Amino acid sequence: MATPEGKRAAPHLRDTTTFPDPVYRDTVLAPLFEGVKAHYATHMAAINRAHLVMLSETGILSGTDAAKIAGALAAIEAETDIDALTYTGEFEDYFFVVEAALRDRLGDLGGALHTARSRNDMDHTLFKLALRQRSDTMQSQMLDLADALIAKARAEAETPIVAYTHGQPAQPTTFGHYLAAMIEVLLRDAARLDAAADALEHCPMGAAAITTSGFPIDRERVADLLGFEGPLVNSYGCIASVDYVTGLYSAIKLVFLHLGRVVQDMAFWSSFEVGQLYVPNALVQISSIMPQKRNPVPIEHMRHLASVTAGRCDMVVNTMHNTPFTDMNDSEGEVQQAGYAAFESGGRVLHLLTAFLPACGINAANVQRNADAACVTITELADTLVRSEALTFRQAHEIAARTARAVIAEQRPLGDGHDAFAAAFEAETGRATRLSDADFRQACSVEAFIAVRNRTGGPAPEALARALDTAQAATDDLRAAQDRRRSRHTRAASDLHAAFANLMER
Repeated sequence: MATPEGKRAAPHLRDTTTFPDPVYRDTVLAPLFEGVKAHYATHMAAINRAHLVMLSETGILSGTDAAKIAGALAAIEAETDIDALTYTGEFEDYFFVVEAALRDRLGDLGGALHTARSRNDMDHTLFKLALRQRSDTMQSQMLDLADALIAKARAEAETPIVAYTHGQPAQPTTFGHYLAAMIEVLLRDAARLDAAADALEHCPMGAAAITTSGFPIDRERVADLLGFEGPLVNSYGCIASVDYVTGLYSAIKLVFLHLGRVVQDMAFWSSFEVGQLYVPNALVQISSIMPQKRNPVPIEHMRHLASVTAGRCDMVVNTMHNTPFTDMNDSEGEVQQAGYAAFESGGRVLHLLTAFLPACGINAANVQRNADAACVTITELADTLVRSEALTFRQAHEIAARTARAVIAEQRPLGDGHDAFAAAFEAETGRATRLSDADFRQACSVEAFIAVRNRTGGPAPEALARALDTAQAATDDLRAAQDRRRSRHTRAASDLHAAFANLMER
């Protein structure tokens, strides 16, 4: 038939290239293959075994066929040197390596293992199994840090420090009280990680590509054999929803964002000018040219590793932004493998901080020097005047302010300023104060300031002890939740081993 005037027929497209293109092979497929080898081979074996047990128990595969596949799987696992495997272009990933080996041994029967499943549900199950191992390790590290900090806080319950606000000396408290605040945040972060870990405990297997299967599969059985609480229900969500990834890495990011703030305080406190934190020699490096310098460089390493970890978490979460709600590579191999680095760098921070803070001490002389220079107990003087002189707080605040200005100008401790105080009191009230010099010194002492603040959450020993008891109970509860997950995983591994061995005996 003639073509319209002025137009030519489209040429026939002939593509003589073969998959994979060398550049695609080297930039994508080979690195992905290596990542699967490093992270997923053990979990792939568990998934294969659990799926096979289920196919046999539901009658989708006969006992005889299941036994043949089980024997072949066991032999392949025993004989394959995973580390020696390299990407050749013949097999896209380790999944296909195993399937090809099954077919080599069993012929067409080797393809029966893939009945009612897809790489989609397998991949997300692999990711969850890999992430739950890593999150469990990180949770243990966080709870170990919490235990170490609780012990340190109890030991330092009566050790005064100067607390700073806006970078300036504010009020006295204790090192134990400061650590208790840190512990509360750490435990809230651990609770968020615990919740994120729970989100890993539902199994995608059985979703297949996206809509489950027409075969009478038992999703609950596979989930149980792999140690999950149960299946992740909606099959579309099994392969499309990545909130188990974004939720986990968001929780991890907060851990290191918050710890980084404490680490920055340690840098400030250990500076020569402030000098209230003493870092022991084992954690100090000396300058190569200035022998007088004590450089507490572990602080800097913790600070930058915490930032690196937060950044790695952002990378994972931000990669999911504006991606389609479906199966996609954006949430899979490369991103998952890159995200594991957050556990490595974060684990180093937790391990180092668990050793660092308990080893440090407070320089009492420098604390007293800074407290005297900045009149950090002046608030308690004002409070004392309200209680003992029947003044309003505003009157008391004005007297305290005048007193502080006078002693700071004269560069003497607040406790030595009774004369300045008495003059300020009379100028404000028109009468003499009833506070003796001894009463005044008591009101201005760091010890008295701390002791009277015995309200819930305060630094006084009793209040702090109650708070630390609560923190210990919360730590123990989080460990119990972790132990419940571990027990389920351990029991499932034992059940899977027994069920698979039973197949092989048929």
